[in-house]
Amino acid sequence: MRPTPRKAVAASALALAALAAVSLPATPATATPATVTPERAASVAAAPGTASTSVTEPGSAAAAPAKAAAAADACTPAQVITNGGFESGTSPWTQSSTSVITSRTGQSAHGGTAFAWLDGVGSTHTDTLSQSVTIPSGCAAATLTFWLHIDTAETTSSTAYDKLTAKIGTTTLATYSNLDKNTGYVQKSFDVSAFAGQTVSLAFTGTEDSSLQSSFVLDDLALNTSGDTAPPADTTRTPAAPSYTVSLTSNTAGTVWTGHESATFTNASSTALSEVYLRLWDNYHGTCTSMPIAVSNVTGGTAGALSVGCTALQITLASPLTQGQSATIGFDLGITVPSGADRFGYDGAFSFIGNALPLLAVKDGAGWHLDPYTNNGESFYSLAADFKVTLDHPTTLLVPATGASADVAGTSGRTVTTATATKVRDFAWAAGPFSKISGTSTAGTPINVYSVTGISSANAQSMLTTAKTAVDAHAARFGAYPYGELDAVIDNNFWFGGMEYPGFVLDLVSTTALTHEIGHQWWYGIVGDDEYNNPWLDESFTDYATDLALGKTGTSCWSSVSWASSAEKITNSMAYWDTHSSRYSTVVYGYGKCALHDLRRLIGDTAMTKLLKDYATSHWYGVSTTAEFKAAAQAATTTDLTSFWTTHRIEG
Repeated sequence: MRPTPRKAVAASALALAALAAVSLPATPATATPATVTPERAASVAAAPGTASTSVTEPGSAAAAPAKAAAAADACTPAQVITNGGFESGTSPWTQSSTSVITSRTGQSAHGGTAFAWLDGVGSTHTDTLSQSVTIPSGCAAATLTFWLHIDTAETTSSTAYDKLTAKIGTTTLATYSNLDKNTGYVQKSFDVSAFAGQTVSLAFTGTEDSSLQSSFVLDDLALNTSGDTAPPADTTRTPAAPSYTVSLTSNTAGTVWTGHESATFTNASSTALSEVYLRLWDNYHGTCTSMPIAVSNVTGGTAGALSVGCTALQITLASPLTQGQSATIGFDLGITVPSGADRFGYDGAFSFIGNALPLLAVKDGAGWHLDPYTNNGESFYSLAADFKVTLDHPTTLLVPATGASADVAGTSGRTVTTATATKVRDFAWAAGPFSKISGTSTAGTPINVYSVTGISSANAQSMLTTAKTAVDAHAARFGAYPYGELDAVIDNNFWFGGMEYPGFVLDLVSTTALTHEIGHQWWYGIVGDDEYNNPWLDESFTDYATDLALGKTGTSCWSSVSWASSAEKITNSMAYWDTHSSRYSTVVYGYGKCALHDLRRLIGDTAMTKLLKDYATSHWYGVSTTAEFKAAAQAATTTDLTSFWTTHRIEG
């Protein structure tokens, strides 16, 4: 996350004042720490009620995680459609006429200005649009998505006179007609994993009969092949391979959500697993008698006491799990969003709901991680998981969320949004009467910008442009963006600046902050870490990535800086920074990225580029540690880095 400018300036002012001077290495790195502001995302709340103890026997299941991981071949995530938003001319599409890819009046784009308009002539007519795509082998999942708008002059409610057929290779994916007309765009999604390792034609054919026009309008196509890549084999962290299924219904304002959540998981450890813990992070804001996150009616185990300020709930499993066995727990869930423009809070008619879903805590070689919530940074440590979240809400509210979303009509005046996401560490959403604009990055990532009241259309467009540039810049350096679409929710009242979640960020109108939050999709989202004990592994790396994306080379990085004490280290935990909060931004964001710039200068640009790309690939959906990064860096150079780590205070 990235804190507000005023908070960052105050922090750097204090930093320059207190100091027992130990100068940093002569080789500097990038913008002075005064300009480096972390993103902090915010006050969260507390959960009401104690869990009941109704129990069901967990399912026992089986394949050991190491076996499952070994079964999946190496996969390089990729988005394989070129120019899916039609903003870069017509190449490499083949179209039946020069008017298919267009920006002419009569229809509008889903994002940007261009779109593909098939038919709409009102007489016997056929239009075609196609592109050859290669779906790489080794990825367990490949998903085709596109946005489709159909309008028609046909009045029938029973006869499909005009049709659009979508095919991949010789397989027909779907056929739409005048009977599927809609008032706006609808996203369509297809599993095309069966075509892995093949080069095939993606083709659309629109046909009209002799009278009454039907227009089939396509935009923002993507074919993502990274969704189900297996995390690295890991027997030190458990419970592994979590899968969450959630169904929630909101009140009219989108500030109260009630429903049910279940979590299925596997014991990856050789030690039997007899209990798990749920982290109820948003109980930080509140008391244990008035908590915003309410868990009750637990099944699959027996609920124990709440601890760690009511942010941790112990659940004793119905029977211990040996290595490779799986279980499911379930519970009723209530979420009450507090007032405040926060990562968990509402600002007028707009609700921001981050860290609200209870997640499984991680047990590793150090034991259970039940660290306290920090308002200064992040405490979140979770393993890559799959989510299917169904959100029933008033139609007047837009609900951007982690993952790919599909909307269907609910009961009168309501919409049901179903969001699915694979291999993500958390799930967040927002609800409100947002203004929305969309587009597609040059590399093919669909971007949606949701703005609260008061954000100008020019600022929203600027943030869309920034997001497109940033996601492609980071992807080129660290590996293709794997989460399908990316949602950015913009509110200038956020006190914390910006906050990252997988496929979903909260931000101010700020090019630097948004580029930073999008960088977190790699450094925290894809390459995970223990954010409480190793905050530098996501914040320093993300600020370094932000510099590179913005063309900053790290000159004069160390000007006018010094260490506050001998205890101050880049690699200190949030336990240290919560008692030295004025130094957190300066050291973890500023000195941390400066150290990475120094490392680049020491081992060379080419070696540093390869180091980070390879490191991300080897830890894709896994967890990074300081020791692992130091070992990878040492392997990338013949220079002994021992003194580098000591001088830069990077320990671990």
